[in-house]
Amino acid sequence: MESAFAWQQLFEQWPRNRSRSGIILTSSQEPISFVDFKTIPGILALERERPDSQEARKVLVAFSAITAVKFTGTAPFSEMTALGFQ
Repeated sequence: MESAFAWQQLFEQWPRNRSRSGIILTSSQEPISFVDFKTIPGILALERERPDSQEARKVLVAFSAITAVKFTGTAPFSEMTALGFQ
């Protein structure tokens, strides 16, 4: 499975009861923390809690540019099954 497709599926199937916040790491090694997100085919729209150094609060990232997703909440690891993990 292509990683861009896998990341898109993860965000599109995000459980409604799970916090929509976390941190993504991009292929340019930029960490982007977010408090909410929206998707369209191929692109992830992220909302930051605070603006970055260029005063940007919203960021559009290609799913193909995502290399990792970090979860900042305190939910138990067993809840990863709601994201499709076995």
